[in-house]
Amino acid sequence: MGKGKEQATMENPMQEFSSSTKIASVVIGEFNEKDDLYNPFEHRDKKNSNSDVGALAHLLKSSLGTGILAMPSAIKHGGLLFGGIGTIIIGIICAHCVHILVRSSHVLCKRTKTPQMTYAETAEAAFLYGPKPVRPFANASRIFVNAALCATYVGGACVYVVFIASSIQQVANFNSGYEISPRMYILTLIPALVLLGQIRNLKYMVPISMVANICMMGGFAITLYYIFRDIQLTANTKLIGSVTQLPTFFATVIFAIEGIGVVMPVENSMRNPDHFLGCPSVLNITMSIVVSLYAVLGIFGYLTYGEQVLGSITLSIPTEEILGQVVKILIALAVLFTYGLQYFVPMEIMWTSIKDKCSHKYHGICETLMRIFMVLFTVVVALIVPDLEPFISLVGSVFFSVLGISIPAIVETISCWETHLGMYNWRLWKNSMLLVFSMFALVFGSWISIGKIIDLYK
Repeated sequence: MGKGKEQATMENPMQEFSSSTKIASVVIGEFNEKDDLYNPFEHRDKKNSNSDVGALAHLLKSSLGTGILAMPSAIKHGGLLFGGIGTIIIGIICAHCVHILVRSSHVLCKRTKTPQMTYAETAEAAFLYGPKPVRPFANASRIFVNAALCATYVGGACVYVVFIASSIQQVANFNSGYEISPRMYILTLIPALVLLGQIRNLKYMVPISMVANICMMGGFAITLYYIFRDIQLTANTKLIGSVTQLPTFFATVIFAIEGIGVVMPVENSMRNPDHFLGCPSVLNITMSIVVSLYAVLGIFGYLTYGEQVLGSITLSIPTEEILGQVVKILIALAVLFTYGLQYFVPMEIMWTSIKDKCSHKYHGICETLMRIFMVLFTVVVALIVPDLEPFISLVGSVFFSVLGISIPAIVETISCWETHLGMYNWRLWKNSMLLVFSMFALVFGSWISIGKIIDLYK
């Protein structure tokens, strides 16, 4: 590949195979030996690449967010024994789905002679180079993945708004003596959210993210103090949750652990991308740490507060104590300052898709209005569902189950359809099971979550 062609490919990875002419010329199984010799890692721009430690830090930061605070509530629904084991199993499933997505991306990069791909580009290439009946759906798959990414991040931002308002409500109501609805606190957040939603360059988020990290670390430290201070095993502690509670457990854990949206950007920015997979690897080390922390905090948080634990463990910490108020405010500030970063990805995807429909002269105004509208959208959704527990379960069951489990399973199946399904087509059977599990979390998790939301209005 010449230097000019390589540069064009890096600027637009899908340029090489997004045209209808390219689709017509693809014949599966007829790649020559030179295709296998192409190493996409050698053609990546590594000017601002990250080390293995840096990549691990990015993955940890993306995984250890507000989801970990919901783990005691998840264990409450799953039970102490089933919840602990189930958390580890779901962690393994999520790690496996990340593994097959990245591995499929590497294979497709070789086939298309493309240095790197995003999540959406990987899905498009899988369909484009898959069996003939699915090739016409290549463009639709890219649009669907981008839409799923946007919906997932926007859903997470809605959860952030509810979490911030619930934390502030507890502290403000206690100190004022008034019982003010969480919806009023959600409305007061609008000015701050609109300003954070207008940040369009990641470098301007660095100081805000630093403050958020400091607040989060301080809040976690105090939370751990409360959790391990009052551990107790009571008669009300259940080992296995009821059948009706298990979908909520699965959906909440998937919401907490799943962070597949940042996987491809992190892998694409690595100095040694071949270190992302394997054993040991950046992915395995990160997921081992994440799953261990989630299981420990979930189990001991449930042991401390039992069936009274709320959607976030910080909401169960006594507000009567000064330290309890401090941890609620610290975590609320950390989540508030992370809102802009959470919204950065969907805003970029949305603006890229609609900016051509707006006159270049009014690009600035159009983007500003779009960002304000989307921020207000998260506020409206939070006003409709101001209860954290069913909201987290709903977002996890609808968005994260599809984006984190279903799509990677489909991408690997299509990529391996012709000759790489394995002995007795074991990859097909394995991915079919993943799809069934994902649909279970999607259907039953959303059904029960929506039922709880409806109960809020009764």
